[in-house]
Amino acid sequence: MIYQAKAMVLAAGFGTRLKPYSLFRPKPLFPVLDKPLLFHILDQLQRAGFGPVLVNCHYLKEQILSLLKNFEGVVVQDEPVELGTGGGLRMGQDFLGYEPVLVTNGDIFHTIDLAGVYQDHCRSNAAATLVLHDCPRFNRVSLDDEGCITAFAENSPGPKLAFTGIHVLDPALLSVIPAGSFYNIIDCYRYWIKKGAKLRAHVVRGHFWTDMGTPGDYLDLHRVLLTDKKFAGDSSFYVGENVTLPRDFSCEGWFSIGSNVRVGRGCHLSRVVVWDSVQIPDDTNISDAIIAG
Repeated sequence: MIYQAKAMVLAAGFGTRLKPYSLFRPKPLFPVLDKPLLFHILDQLQRAGFGPVLVNCHYLKEQILSLLKNFEGVVVQDEPVELGTGGGLRMGQDFLGYEPVLVTNGDIFHTIDLAGVYQDHCRSNAAATLVLHDCPRFNRVSLDDEGCITAFAENSPGPKLAFTGIHVLDPALLSVIPAGSFYNIIDCYRYWIKKGAKLRAHVVRGHFWTDMGTPGDYLDLHRVLLTDKKFAGDSSFYVGENVTLPRDFSCEGWFSIGSNVRVGRGCHLSRVVVWDSVQIPDDTNISDAIIAG
């Protein structure tokens, strides 16, 4: 594949809202249909022509370092301290170079056209382009009549949209972030708005997007992938490799069972995600849950 542009995946966060499950795995490595979310993101980026891709890590970083050591076209940035979304980008500035770079959060699953976003940015004269959509739960970004971003605040006047966690930026913007310090990229954007820089909105509609921020969000993602006609195949049940299901196993709704799982006798699962290498005891009856071991 001939890569067209560099990208960065922000994968260093603690996943606080996903505890206790994030005590065992960093959020970008949570399995989505038995495949780490980070692999879904990297595959999506590479199919869109991005590379090499920089992935930062900090929390439970050994797992990410181990998983990506042989992943072609990926460079891992090991952060010794928590740097935040802006600080992580600042640390990677030399790698990112001088051309616009696409950045995506490492905890989102979506169907947004990343190549289209990048091309739209390159046709503009903006310093950065942020992908926005209407998601009332997160609507905080204000725009002017020309589609430029004016504020990131709930109390700002006028209608608002939500930031998807996908953006394209000129790496030169990162120079205002102190090296080695915790910094939020939104604060960097606020700085440049005050300086008169042009930050554009790329507004998307008719797509699927979820922020995998809570256990409920994680379960709902699987519900969509297994039952929505846009994603689902012939079955609303996913079973990985080397899975033992007893004859008296029963289920309803949907479920996703990872690889190397043993399900005990008399079990009933409904709307459940089971991680890999789990042993489910006999007579387990569980619904709307993550079974992580």
